[in-house]
Amino acid sequence: MAFRFHKMHGLGNDFVVIDARENAVDIAPARARAIADRRTGIGCDQLILIGPGRTTDVTMRIWNADGSEVAACGNATRCVPVLIGRDCTIETAAGVLHAALADDGARVDMGKPRFDWNAIPLAYAMDTAALPVAWGALSAPAAVNVGNPHLVFFVDDVAAIPLEALGPEIEQDLLFPERINVNIAARHGRDHLTMRTWERGAGLTRACGTGACATFAAGRRLGLLDAAVRLDLPGGTLQLAESAAGHLIMTGPATHVFAGEADAAAFA
Repeated sequence: MAFRFHKMHGLGNDFVVIDARENAVDIAPARARAIADRRTGIGCDQLILIGPGRTTDVTMRIWNADGSEVAACGNATRCVPVLIGRDCTIETAAGVLHAALADDGARVDMGKPRFDWNAIPLAYAMDTAALPVAWGALSAPAAVNVGNPHLVFFVDDVAAIPLEALGPEIEQDLLFPERINVNIAARHGRDHLTMRTWERGAGLTRACGTGACATFAAGRRLGLLDAAVRLDLPGGTLQLAESAAGHLIMTGPATHVFAGEADAAAFA
């Protein structure tokens, strides 16, 4: 069986997007891993499956490059309205998201962040504003769930942190029963950040939308940031804001690169 796919990216965080609204495509972890492989597959950080909505315009499922399924991906969410060509509501495992076309990409209401230790989740209760833990030069992170779990470390210089070494160690720590995404961010005033992310199941990526939202949410909680900020990542810039209702609003680019067709049997 052949399936059509689209190669898309949000600030270099790249996706294989399968539009299965009319023709179902069966995805299992092994098939997601095979499609994501950059040497023998199509290649991507995440595989995205768009399906028909029931009470929303569409549904979205997300698999990391290692085959693990996750509930949220901010950069991929911006790709959805660009792909279907209109504003839309999206049912995800993390809840219903609202996405609207904006300039070269989209604006997404990512909902409210959660800070309870069991919502992250952590293995046991502790203060999620500053966890009493450390890995090398990184210590006392904030923890937040924005559809998936994140740690946020505020540092002086994001380039000085060996995230490629510390990221996998932190991701796999037993403190995090569902593993964890790791963000390091430097503040340049109350309205400007730079950030790098180690994504669970994908490694270092050029951008992470939920990581950006988590970092913004942590900074707001700690009183470090204004209600609207610019956040620079290796792949480009996102604009983040907090609504009057406490929702996280993310605006940024989403790019359609090419469309293709592949044989599902090649990714068994």
